[in-house]
Amino acid sequence: MDENDDLASGLSPMDDANPPGHPGSGPRSGAQDMAAVGHAAGAGAISHDEAHALDMTPEEEANLDRSLSDVGPSRSLRSDAWRRFKRNKLALFGLGLVAFLMVVAVFGPLFVQDPLDTGGISKEKPTNQHWFGTDRLGRDVLARIVYGVRLSLFIGMVATAACTILGIVIGSVAGWFRGWVDTILMRFVDIMLGIPYLVLALAFVAALGKGVTAVVVTLAATAWLQTARTVRAGFLQVRELEYVEAAKAIGVPTHRIILRHVLPNVFQPVIVLVAIGIGTAILAEAALSFLGVGVKAPAPSLGLMINESQSIFTSSPHLLFFPAIGIIMTVLGFMLVGDGLRDALDVKDI
Repeated sequence: MDENDDLASGLSPMDDANPPGHPGSGPRSGAQDMAAVGHAAGAGAISHDEAHALDMTPEEEANLDRSLSDVGPSRSLRSDAWRRFKRNKLALFGLGLVAFLMVVAVFGPLFVQDPLDTGGISKEKPTNQHWFGTDRLGRDVLARIVYGVRLSLFIGMVATAACTILGIVIGSVAGWFRGWVDTILMRFVDIMLGIPYLVLALAFVAALGKGVTAVVVTLAATAWLQTARTVRAGFLQVRELEYVEAAKAIGVPTHRIILRHVLPNVFQPVIVLVAIGIGTAILAEAALSFLGVGVKAPAPSLGLMINESQSIFTSSPHLLFFPAIGIIMTVLGFMLVGDGLRDALDVKDI
């Protein structure tokens, strides 16, 4: 490679005055020349003459060759997390469960009977016409489970979205402003966490009444506490880093620093909490409906179906078995996905 070739390729001319790795007169110099030498030699190695020009010993030359050969294509955080997630077989199984339940919730109602139709035989065992049998009012159990899964997913996702937004806002405010704002907000969170969850939920239901809307509001109002604490902890750590201080120094508005520089770096544990939170919300909705303070009959709620089957369990066990399997599959799927995301994103502080 002569001087003209060096200039055409954007490298500093290689001569005694400008050896590789030293500043030169070309458009690129220094470390860029060094990187270019490795690429020019091909196959992740440098020539003996180039190593001699750099005053390298044979051992240093061998170490550099190995380092260059180990360099691979860079991966984004998303692709690296997905690669680790795929290694977790239980997480993939949970993702498959969630995908299956999503398909059932979206397309299942197109292929089942009306869940409120009472035209069947009361407490009929599973047959060709009613694969999961019928309940004591003659309603198809399969249809009620399909609609119940759809209702559970709706309540779980809406309630989790609402509590996540609330937790992020309160945690961000407490972690960013600190001082008396942080003290008041976190003491309120501590008080709420000190109350048993079921007691707190029952208190909200008693004030709001029964129904889907009341359940969603109750779950959202009682499930944001952990998210707020997690976001606050992340803000307290990230706000002291150099790039945040630099953004403050050049006059970047506070809301832009929070949204563009701080929040994205504390969002990984929130993703895990969202996945686990959906499963927790679904289980909480089933528990409230089972206790008779959640979704109102005749809505096809899985918890309500289990409640109605208690008195006839010995004669019709299928009325308890199939709704219970629906709850287990739904909650288990989201919990496995959450655990897989925690390992893939390497979240250690949840």
